[in-house]
Amino acid sequence: MRFGKNVRWYIVGTIFLATTINYIDRQALSVAAPVIRKDLELSNQQYGWIVSAFLLAYAIMQVISGRLIDSLGTKKGFSIAVIWWSIANMLHAFGKGFLSLGFFRFLLGIGEAGNYPAAMKAISEWFPKKERSKAVGILNMGPGMGAIIAPPLMAWLIITFNWKIAFVFTGAIGFLWLILWRWIYFPPEKHPKISKEELIHIRNKKAKEEKEEIRWLHYFRYKEVWGVALSRFVSDGAFYFFVFWLPSWLADEKGFSLTEIGLFAWIPFVLSDIGSFLGGWTSSILMDKGVSLDASRKWVIWIGSLLVIPVLGCLYIQSPYWAITLISFALFATQFKQAALFTLPIDLFSKKDAASVWGISGSAGSFGAMLFTPLIGWLVDTISYAPVFIIVAFLHMISAIVVMIFIPKIQLIHNEK
Repeated sequence: MRFGKNVRWYIVGTIFLATTINYIDRQALSVAAPVIRKDLELSNQQYGWIVSAFLLAYAIMQVISGRLIDSLGTKKGFSIAVIWWSIANMLHAFGKGFLSLGFFRFLLGIGEAGNYPAAMKAISEWFPKKERSKAVGILNMGPGMGAIIAPPLMAWLIITFNWKIAFVFTGAIGFLWLILWRWIYFPPEKHPKISKEELIHIRNKKAKEEKEEIRWLHYFRYKEVWGVALSRFVSDGAFYFFVFWLPSWLADEKGFSLTEIGLFAWIPFVLSDIGSFLGGWTSSILMDKGVSLDASRKWVIWIGSLLVIPVLGCLYIQSPYWAITLISFALFATQFKQAALFTLPIDLFSKKDAASVWGISGSAGSFGAMLFTPLIGWLVDTISYAPVFIIVAFLHMISAIVVMIFIPKIQLIHNEK
């Protein structure tokens, strides 16, 4: 294969595929949930705790995996993460009830936590600052693409075989990706296919960014780290509500069968991918037109946050198709915003610290989602989905306010002893 002057875009395409597989495995349970809940006699609260087991492991390990990937390197660290989560997903086939399924879900969270820290580190190694939001926008299309593929794929596998075979099949996909990753990924300076022009482009634009590595505990001295962490803590649960609960909501509230879930539950995530791409692209275009890094990121964050609010319309309309339309628009807005928010760790810190800082912010987001998920189950069992939609509609606004308070100006932090 001839790469020309665009090796870095093949790299981001490869990590986009990893993130897609990551979310196919992650969403496999939510698509199968109506069948599994009936088969294993699980309540909404028990399902919520099973999801929380994943998020607990994911939260803990994002901090640890970020530091490990900074130490092991992107290629090796990413490889270990994919092997772990692929095996863990296949183990779901042996779930017999609440405890065993929760345990396998916890194992999945350990492995999947390595995906974003490794991906962000790869982007920080391969892309200059002006191109990073585009790269992150492409990467962040992975969750949407995984969520597009998972419903029809899982529905077909469950109807054709059973839910246990479905987990084995989806888990095996990661091993195919691993072959591609081992072949294509090297640091820019060691890549056998990179052109001199591209290497100069990467080196020159990144030369000013090299700073001394920060000790792990010292990250928490920076209010900016608290800003990205708290903004994720507040808002990640809103996205995970749709990832983990949309099929159940369609079954419980709109009477969808598994076939109908397979036909329609992927649609909102098409808009999610478009939002992610346009969010990254918008930020880059603004910078090309002379808008500052700080303003370009914050404009995108605020626009996305405000556009989530119309999802409240789901409480007032009966048509499931109009409801899916509003949810699609909300996910478009969410990922439009996240394309800028997810870029902040690598805007604020050098590539040496990228995986660690992203791990801290991602961990905070997962802890927030972990606390929100059993609350969702309790609200659904005791009241309805209505209060959940109200909370989800405004969490991104709170997240944007947190960014404004803790990160008054987005710029590279000069780390001094």
